[in-house]
Amino acid sequence: MFKVFSRKSTIAITSVVLALSLSACGKAAPDQNQGAAPTTGTTATTAPAPAGLKGDIKIDGSSTVFPISQAVAEEFMKKNKDVKITVAESGSGNGAKKLIAGEIDIADMSRKFKKEELDELKTKLSTEAIEMPVALDGITVVVNKKNTFAKELTVDELKKIWSKDSTVKKWNQIRPEFPDKEIKLYGPGTASGTFEFFTEAINGKAKESRSDYTPSEDDNVLVKGVSGDEFAMGYFGYSYYKENEAKLNAVAIKKDANAPAVLPSHESIEKMTYVPLARYIYIYPTKKSMEQPHIKELLKYYNSADGAKLVEAVKYIKLPQDTMNKNLDLLK
Repeated sequence: MFKVFSRKSTIAITSVVLALSLSACGKAAPDQNQGAAPTTGTTATTAPAPAGLKGDIKIDGSSTVFPISQAVAEEFMKKNKDVKITVAESGSGNGAKKLIAGEIDIADMSRKFKKEELDELKTKLSTEAIEMPVALDGITVVVNKKNTFAKELTVDELKKIWSKDSTVKKWNQIRPEFPDKEIKLYGPGTASGTFEFFTEAINGKAKESRSDYTPSEDDNVLVKGVSGDEFAMGYFGYSYYKENEAKLNAVAIKKDANAPAVLPSHESIEKMTYVPLARYIYIYPTKKSMEQPHIKELLKYYNSADGAKLVEAVKYIKLPQDTMNKNLDLLK
C-alpha cells in the first residue's frame, strides 16, 4: 500500500523549504551548517529540471530509506505538478522483488542488491539495477529512556542477546550488575535490509537471528514498543532514533572489550568510526527507468544541493560531494 506523506515529515520538510528560502535571500538558516559532510570533490551543478515533465513514479522498499524518498518526492512534486510519485516502505527485500517484477521504478534499499537479484532482474526485464548511495546511516541500538544501566554494550554482548540460539531472557544474563528483569526485544522484520546488515555485523551471518522478538517493517512500531517498556531493547536506522530522542536512549557500541564505546552521532557515522553499524543506504533505479525524463530528473534532484539538505532534514547524514558527483555521472 503506497503511503500519503505524514504530518511529521511535512513539518520537517517545511523547515527545509524555509531554510532554502532564507539561503536564497542571503540569510543563514539557524542550523544550515549542522553536520556538514566532507567537502572533498567539486560541487556538481544540477541544471533546473526541464519544463513539462509528466508521468508516474513508484518507489518502494526500505523503511530506513523511506523518509529520504518521501521528502525528496514531496519537494519534487511541488516543482513538477504533473509528476505523481508514490512511496511505500515494505522492506528492502520486498523492494527488490517489486523492482524485479517491474512493479516499481526505484527500490529503496538499506542493503546492496544481491548478485542473484541482479541476475534475475536481467533475465526477466532485460535491464540492470543501478546502485546509487543516498545517505549515510548508523543502525542505532536503543533502550527505554528510564534505562540508565545499559549505556554501552560490546558486539559480543549484543551477539549473546540476538544470536540464533540465544538463551538470554534477562538483563542480568548479560552482566551480573544489570537488573533481574526480562528483556523485551524489538527489531526489523526479515524482509528488512537493516535486519540483514545488523545480523551480519553482530551475529556474523546475514539473516541469522533469534526469532522470539517483536518484528515490524514499520520503525514507528519499534519506537513505540521500546519507549513503552522500561526494560525493552530494539534497533533501527539513526533517523528514527533522532526523531524520538526524547523518549529513547542510544546504546554506545564497543567493537570489543578494549575498544572505546562509540555512540551513533553525525560525526561518528560520517567518519565511519561507529563500528560496525555505520553504513551507506541506497536507491536502485533500473537502467530502463533512468531513460524516462521525469525519473532521470528525480534522480538528479536526489543528488542536488537541495536533495542533500532534505537528507539532513530527515536526520540522516548527507553524502560526500564526490559520491554525489559519481551518482550524477551515471545520469549523463
